[in-house]
Amino acid sequence: MKRVLVAAPRGFCAGVDRAVETVLRALDIYGPPVYVRKHIVHNLQVVDDLEARGAVFVDSENDVPEEGRLVLAAHGVEPGVHRRAAARGLTTIDATCPLVQKVHAEVQRYAAAGYRIVLIGHEGHDEVIGTAGQAPDAVVIVATAEQARSIELPDTGKLAYATQTTLSVDETAEIIAILRARFPAIVGPRKDDICYATTNRQRAVKQMLREIDVLLVVGSQESSNSRRLVETAQAGGVPAHLIEDETDLDEIELASFGTVGLTAGASTPEWIVLSVCEWFRAHGVTDISVFGDEKAEGVFFRLPAGLARVPEAFAGVRAAGGGSP
Repeated sequence: MKRVLVAAPRGFCAGVDRAVETVLRALDIYGPPVYVRKHIVHNLQVVDDLEARGAVFVDSENDVPEEGRLVLAAHGVEPGVHRRAAARGLTTIDATCPLVQKVHAEVQRYAAAGYRIVLIGHEGHDEVIGTAGQAPDAVVIVATAEQARSIELPDTGKLAYATQTTLSVDETAEIIAILRARFPAIVGPRKDDICYATTNRQRAVKQMLREIDVLLVVGSQESSNSRRLVETAQAGGVPAHLIEDETDLDEIELASFGTVGLTAGASTPEWIVLSVCEWFRAHGVTDISVFGDEKAEGVFFRLPAGLARVPEAFAGVRAAGGGSP
């Protein structure tokens, strides 16, 4: 290993930042316990940090004591979750990413107008479960180009599509092209559903592929957008590995690679990326630099009503992390 190139942009997106700060601010205002349905974002280190601060993660709203306080994760939920939480007298704080809420609104609108909706996404993912749940009788899920080629839909009637926000940009474009070729009348959103951060991070990886011999993506196994970054590199002919943190590096043979690329999924805090950089320094790599544009992406989402920005005392779990690669 001679050098490490750290992709920019990388790491936390505005929706993840908002969701994490929502839990932190709720803990600050109300004190623990604050219950969180599912993982607030798909990053185990973030979840562990919030647990240590007093957050209690549960699988269902039914696991929260009556009249408790419940935060809904960034991935969104189906409407029944809100109804069941209300029936239990829970105070619900909705940290669903606004970009996911946009897709929910699209699905609801299409369904109300009588459309059959193709939801492009990975069945079983929390976001897809929540989005499909907006109109379960109208939605059919398609995950691959092969499924798009074989899916049977009515020859007549209204057809629409929507997408999960954390998909591969290229694969999604291929699926949409297949659907449009097979069903010329199908309609879709006026603006791409894929999250700006997902798009920007995939673009950054593509731009650095010609400079690197291997890519490391820092992110959790459950993170869809992190896995898509691995696939983006592999599609470009560069080997890639998904790692949780620097402790995974001892299991990967890196000595034969001259230049290592490093990026992070949209739910990975910057302090983990910095820890990976420190691992490389400890192993004799002194040439560590940023590849790409590090200026802020300029996207900001307000916290849910009634919550203010989190105090700087909580900065450790946020994107900043201190320092630079």
